[in-house]
Amino acid sequence: MIFDNSYIQERIKKAETLRKEGINPYPSGVKRGTPSSRFIAENEELRELDAQEKKDESRSYRLTGRVKFIRIMGKAAFAKIEDSDGLVQIYYNRDDLPEGYYNKIKKLIEVGDIVEAEGFAFVTRTGEITLHCKSLRIVSKAIIPLPEKFHGLQDQELRYRQRYLDMIMNPDVKETFVMRSKIVSLIRRFFEEQGFLEVETPMMHPIPGGANAKPFVTHHNALNVDRYLRIAPELYLKRLVVGGMEAVFEINRNFRNEGMDHTHNPEFTMIEYYWAYHSYEDLMELTERLFDYLFEKLALPSKLKYDDKEIDFSTPFRKVSYLEAIESIGGVPREVIYDRDAAREYLRKEGVDTDEKISLGYLQAELFDAFVEDRLIDPTFVVDFPVEISPLARRSDENPEIAERFELFIAGKEIANGFNELNDPLDQYERFRMQVETKEKTGDDEAMHMDLDYVRALGHAMAPTAGEGIGIDRLVMLLTDRQSIRDVLLFPAMRPEKGFESTDEEDS
Repeated sequence: MIFDNSYIQERIKKAETLRKEGINPYPSGVKRGTPSSRFIAENEELRELDAQEKKDESRSYRLTGRVKFIRIMGKAAFAKIEDSDGLVQIYYNRDDLPEGYYNKIKKLIEVGDIVEAEGFAFVTRTGEITLHCKSLRIVSKAIIPLPEKFHGLQDQELRYRQRYLDMIMNPDVKETFVMRSKIVSLIRRFFEEQGFLEVETPMMHPIPGGANAKPFVTHHNALNVDRYLRIAPELYLKRLVVGGMEAVFEINRNFRNEGMDHTHNPEFTMIEYYWAYHSYEDLMELTERLFDYLFEKLALPSKLKYDDKEIDFSTPFRKVSYLEAIESIGGVPREVIYDRDAAREYLRKEGVDTDEKISLGYLQAELFDAFVEDRLIDPTFVVDFPVEISPLARRSDENPEIAERFELFIAGKEIANGFNELNDPLDQYERFRMQVETKEKTGDDEAMHMDLDYVRALGHAMAPTAGEGIGIDRLVMLLTDRQSIRDVLLFPAMRPEKGFESTDEEDS
């Protein structure tokens, strides 16, 4: 039971005492008070006045916030309260509150409580703008104490699991999520300004598709069929292009039943957009403009610190071909890159195990992952992927073994993936068929399924189209200098907490 704690029991008794005194510790209808920043800004001039005049009783203010500090000095007390703008100091004493009220509540107000204070502004001897309270009341009693002030909330797992407590104790955490919200809002505005239409597509799919990944499986009782949480919205968005929507985007969650690490979470946010009558070169140029737009609107310098690196976001970004990068950046000999057996042996010597049945295209992907990706620090477009690992991308007319595709890497992480869309229904059918064949031969549970309805949609003709997906979470990590995806997700996936596996309180 979460309330079986002597400190919590003591606070519960104080809430009961308030009720006995006719004070509701959880009143309704309380409106937010004057923001602390405005209260301080409007009274800055008081600092310049003579000592005896450093107050203004002509203006009354009502502040609301969480108590973060209290110092009781007999007949008077100082407290710091925090609202969404920051900290502000209040002062209250026995003589200025209603008769008997100060003694009644001075030991009942505690750190963690949310209070409403009303009074006038004055400046203390130390120069701090403070509210001199004429009235003070608890508007929400905290019965679970906050962590000890000087050590704060240090346990990383506890911070992720109890994000609300993390935000109370660590103001910079809240700033990260304010920044995230601004980034998402700006991305949406940017695409709308480019003439794109925001749409919503299904979260539950009859066939997992749009990416190579292992899906989550659920069951629809009414239809008595399995459904898959979407791993990508791609195939539905392209159906809309077939239907005549020539510029569409969606910002939403995807779900992949895979491992968790500092850049992966089972559910994550992406923007995917599709643009008829444009090419993947157009997408790269648009992506650069998006970064310029974000940096301008967020007032960020072109060079940002990330972990122990400095990243130069100046546009245009560097471009390098996939196979060239394996040789020139990864240092892999050219004769290894184009020979299946040599590539397998090279990987084996470097400690990378591969399946005996794996094809050359997938071996090249292993080489890229092992020797190139971590070295791509400044924004870099890697272009022209092997078609074998690009089942939804259009083949190059010059080289049918190459897909007209790019990925954007920053700080050694993939941030975006885009390509000219395959709109040949017969080629698409064959690629799906090869994926199914690979699945059957190797047991690859990430290979794509055959999606006949999507092939049928392409049969009605899709205009030449390019599409791209950008990982919102990883982008926020870069722009806020956070090294773990959990630091930019309000509620990241966690192992079940002992004692909280059941929602039945009696089971706890």
